[in-house]
Parts: sequence; structure tokens; C-alpha cells
Amino acid sequence: MRAVPASLLLPLRQIGDPGFRRPLLKGVGAALLAFAGLAWLADWGAGALAGGQGWMATAAGLLGGALVLIGAIWLFVPVMLVITGLFLDDVADAVERRFYPGLPEAQGAPLAAQIRANLAMSVRLLLLSLLILPLAIALPPVGVLLFWAVATVSLGYGLFEGVAQRRMSVPESRRLRRHRRSEVLAVGGVLAALAVVPFGNLLVPVLGTAAMTHLLHRRGAATAAKA
Repeated sequence: MRAVPASLLLPLRQIGDPGFRRPLLKGVGAALLAFAGLAWLADWGAGALAGGQGWMATAAGLLGGALVLIGAIWLFVPVMLVITGLFLDDVADAVERRFYPGLPEAQGAPLAAQIRANLAMSVRLLLLSLLILPLAIALPPVGVLLFWAVATVSLGYGLFEGVAQRRMSVPESRRLRRHRRSEVLAVGGVLAALAVVPFGNLLVPVLGTAAMTHLLHRRGAATAAKA
């Protein structure tokens, strides 16, 4: 577990690097568009259900607005895992150039295999999120814990495997993730907490990818270079 604090803190030291700033801005922009799209979709659904006039329509509108926000936040994590693949290589490359310059060129799983694995995990998590969303709405305290638990697993497993597959096969990445489960979930738990912070959640895709890149390389043959 000693690698966890460094993995979480080192990405913050790199925010000012030109090579890191571009994927950071891309990631924030993509996350913002994804969140806005989810909010619009949820708002459209709530509006279609509300309808009518009078106090009942007003109450339904207020309730719909709350559900829009909850739904957008709830579904943001699995959708975010899909868009993370758009800039994962850029982020990981920037981290490795600065902190792990002695690493060989990344030659991992074929791109098609990475895409299939990423989509399969994202779809499973999206379906799970949709299944437990009604329970989370009915019991908000339980919903908070459920969101954090699902987001912890989603971000931990999804980001770590995505980074690892740049340097190994899909089965190897999953074996390594299982071997280092406690560390992966510890980093995922912190990222899951950040995912509910306004504006902070937009940084999760890039900072999470960077954190998992550090977690992957803080053990073994890779030796961190001095910043």
C-alpha cells in the first residue's frame, strides 16, 4: 500500500507540464461534454414524464430536476470510462516520459482487444448502475454508499487495466489487477470520492489515468526518476 499516496500525489505535480496540460484539457472537455449530455438526456426524460399543469406538475418538475442531477452524476462514471480511452495513451506517455524515462516503448495488448475489454467493462458497469439507481433514489443514504462502492470498483479496475494493457495482454492486466486489488481499490476509492465533487469530477479521467500509471510502475523493475 506504500505506492498509493505517491500515485495520488504525483499527478498534481505534473499539472503544469506542457506535455500533460494538453491531455488534461482534452479530458476535462470530454468529461464536461459527457456530463452535459447525460444531464440533457435525464432532463428530457423527466420533462416527458412530468407534463400537465398545476401544483402536481410543479412538484413533478422540481423532483425531475433533482433526478436529473442524481442521474447525471450516477451514470457519469461508466460513461467516463468509455471516453477515457480517447486520451489514455497521451496521459500515460506524459507520465512515463517525466517519471519513468527508462521504460521501453509500450507494446501491450492489440488496440482492438483493449477496446473490446474497455467497452465490455463499461457496459457491465452501466447496466449495474441502471439496475441499482432506483434503490439509490428511494434510499439516499444507501445510494451514497452504493455510488461510492460502484465508482470505486469502476474507476479502480477500469483505469488500472486500461493503463496496464498498454504494456501487457488483457489477461495479464487482469491477473495483475487481482494481485494488487487492495492498492487498486484504494486509489479507486479516492477517485470515486472526487467524482462527486463539482468540477473536481471533470479531472478524474486524466488524474485517475495518471495515478494508475504511477501505481503500475511504483513496483517492480521501473524506478521513478527524480522530478
